Amino acid sequence: MQNPELPFRTRASLRDDLKRLGIRFGDMVMVHAAMRQVGPLLNGPDALIGAILDTVGPTGTLVAYTDWDARYDELLDEKGRVPSEWREHVPPFDAASSRAIRDHGVLAEFIRTTPGARRSGNPGASVAAIGAQADWLTANHPLDYGYGEGSPFAKLVESRGKVLMVGASLDTMTLLHHSEHLAQVPNKRIRRYEVPFASPDGVHWRMVEEFDTSDPVVPGLAEDYFATIVSEFLASGQGSQDVIGSAPSVLVDAASICAFAVDWMERNAGS
Repeated sequence: MQNPELPFRTRASLRDDLKRLGIRFGDMVMVHAAMRQVGPLLNGPDALIGAILDTVGPTGTLVAYTDWDARYDELLDEKGRVPSEWREHVPPFDAASSRAIRDHGVLAEFIRTTPGARRSGNPGASVAAIGAQADWLTANHPLDYGYGEGSPFAKLVESRGKVLMVGASLDTMTLLHHSEHLAQVPNKRIRRYEVPFASPDGVHWRMVEEFDTSDPVVPGLAEDYFATIVSEFLASGQGSQDVIGSAPSVLVDAASICAFAVDWMERNAGS
């Protein structure tokens, strides 16, 4: 554990914290982080990135949910289309250069721009990954239902990966959108909206369809119900909790939390 007399957290001290929490050599880890809670860092967010990569080693993989910083939702009409007078002003999505959304903190953009990082091609559900399985994880991300089958989230579960929350609110665990996709519950909200994609031939517009992730997938669930699911999962004795730097942190098995969430949703949604 970090010596409280030292003024900075370091890559080495964070590495020790990560090992204590339960991250192991060869792991695939999806991370969400509130960096301010970690405490003063030598080399800023790159210290946490380096510490995770050190801990999982050359056979492991670091993953972050990026989304993209488009911010044109309020322009969409009732059919999910961008009015003609605005179309030339909306920057197209380019997996290689479009910024990660700012709503979830700075770490995702740091990971996306780390040399060697790969980024998947579904704009709203995109992830960035570094490491041994980064190419496989980010390849062929479906443009429709980007949290479902064949997505990086499904691959994370398939690979027995882990989800790490470093000071991040439990209701921001993006993997649970995959559980929303899988859960057999009626009246799921569906969203269709237009997305501009950058291509060698110019901008290509495409309608994208997915379950609505901006609100609970069905009516009647609390806005922060992901936090309830994760809290109940931890209360059942699964997962681990400790601090990374100064940040209260949680580590869970992706397949286990996903299955737990599907069961929870099927028991509670619409009840």
